[in-house]
Formats: sequence, C-alpha cells, structure tokens
Amino acid sequence: MDNFALSFLSEQRQIDVIKKTNDYTNQFGLCLSDDQIQGLMTCRRECLAEQQRVEFGQGILDKIIFAFCDSQYISQENYAETLARLQEIFYLYKNESMDELTDDELLLIMRNAFDDECQGSLEYLEETFLDQFARNIRANTHKFIGRYVKDDEKI
Repeated sequence: MDNFALSFLSEQRQIDVIKKTNDYTNQFGLCLSDDQIQGLMTCRRECLAEQQRVEFGQGILDKIIFAFCDSQYISQENYAETLARLQEIFYLYKNESMDELTDDELLLIMRNAFDDECQGSLEYLEETFLDQFARNIRANTHKFIGRYVKDDEKI
C-alpha cells in the first residue's frame, strides 16, 4: 500500500471518530455535519503544515471536542468555526510552549482559560493568555542534552 492510500485510510478513520463525537455532543445541542468535518480535517492538514508538525495516530480534534463541547460560550452557530480556531491555537501553542506540556495538559489550560479569564474570546485566549503562558515556559527552561533544566537548578 502506498503512502497516499495509507494517508487516506488514516484520515477516513479520523473522520469516523469525529462523526461519533456527535453522539455525545448532541446533549449540548452541538452536531457537526459531514461538510463541517471535512472542513475541520482540511484545517488540520493546513495547521500541521504551517506549524511544521507531524501527527501520528488519531489527531487532537476529538479531544478538543470533548474538552470544549460543554462550554457555555459554544453554540451550534459557532461550533465548527470555534473548533477550527481551537485546533489552530492548540498546534501553535504546542510549538510555542516547546512541547513542555502533554496534549491533555495544554487542553486543560486552554479550556479553563477559555471559560474563565477569556470569557469565550478566542482572540484573548491566543494573543494574551497563551502567549504569556508560553513566554513563561520559554523563560524558565533551557534545553540541555535532551533534558530541560530550570534556571535555578544545578547541573
């Protein structure tokens, strides 16, 4: 099987996983259409290319959906657009935070900030909250022979 065929099968599996999230998100009045799912998959490919990231396996979109679907700031009208922006923000800040955080840790920080300090503002989440958060991470760590060391630690 060539790379194109493998890539197609992998993306089809991801689409199936995202479709199944509708079973859970329906209770919050949220549902993605097939066209919206295709748009989110296109957004994913573009984000990964732009951020020069490679993703193996399932991807992050289903985790974003489960992390944010019960937010009071997300409605059916802005659901797909919000997911696309959250996906972009996630990949950007995985890079900006030097991969110091696991996917789940970054999603938890994003969700808490989105609902609390940011009050549903994606712009504030990205341009203020996470920007400062990533700066703090970069300011307090140095990469040294495959290990991160805080400024005040002795090597």
